[in-house]
Amino acid sequence: MRRAPIALLALGVVLAALPLVLPNSYYYDIVIRMVINAIVALGLNLLIGFAGQISLGHAGFFGIGAYATAILTAHLGWHPLQALVAGAVGAAALAAILARPIFRLRGHYLAMATLGLGILIAMVLKNEAAYTGGPDGMAVGPLSVFGYQIDGEKQWYWFFAATLLVSIWACRNLIDSPFGRALRALHGCEVAAQMAGVDVVRYKAIIFVFSAFFASVMGSLTAHYVGFVTPNLADFFYSIELVTMVVVGGMASIFGSVVGAALLTALPQALATLEGWETVAFGLILMLFMVFLPAGLVPTLAARFTRRQ
Repeated sequence: MRRAPIALLALGVVLAALPLVLPNSYYYDIVIRMVINAIVALGLNLLIGFAGQISLGHAGFFGIGAYATAILTAHLGWHPLQALVAGAVGAAALAAILARPIFRLRGHYLAMATLGLGILIAMVLKNEAAYTGGPDGMAVGPLSVFGYQIDGEKQWYWFFAATLLVSIWACRNLIDSPFGRALRALHGCEVAAQMAGVDVVRYKAIIFVFSAFFASVMGSLTAHYVGFVTPNLADFFYSIELVTMVVVGGMASIFGSVVGAALLTALPQALATLEGWETVAFGLILMLFMVFLPAGLVPTLAARFTRRQ
């Protein structure tokens, strides 16, 4: 716990120094996508790593935020910030309605329920072509905050970098709070947590709503950054990618989410030179991670460093 402020400060220094070495817009784009995935993975890690609840449809909430921004600004003329808030509230409301029935399930039944939710959201976005543009997607206008328009890779980089640092700080404080301790208790043993007075279903529902809200906000911001949305944003494969980021970086590790997102966002780009073998190499690397670092990269390295000390 005492190392967390130092790690956050070190990350801030790295983010501040990165623009000095990024040569062009392509590398800015990769780093920005790392940061976006890291923020979404943070919210998902609260659900999976700390509360111990699986979600295989989390990209659906990301897609809700992206399309809420696209539709409300394009068809109804809403301000981007109003559309962002509406999308986040809508995603949170959907999560709140479905949370209690979903989280009464366990094991593979829970996994299948969240998977079905994500697929259903993606199908709606793809089939409602009159509003969403269907499989072809639709354009999204720029983001304006208090009259200031965020434009260009450098401005977006600083915006997302600041958002990441604030998100880590908020998640860190949440985990250190009584609410966070209750989450860790139900992850350890739901029966024991219930005996200690923790309303298990209520806490599962709250963290599910929080992570859905988190994902929707980032979906809206990503839509403005990219300038275009397609149903692929809510695709099942993106949900699996987010879960993999959490697992590889380290479940129940705030900075593990950041490392896992950075690694799995950059790795496909680094393997692109293998010309057709990149998917095989990517799968092999993930398999090696699971075999030799089953607890995740950051928790494993932290444990070894502590033992040496």
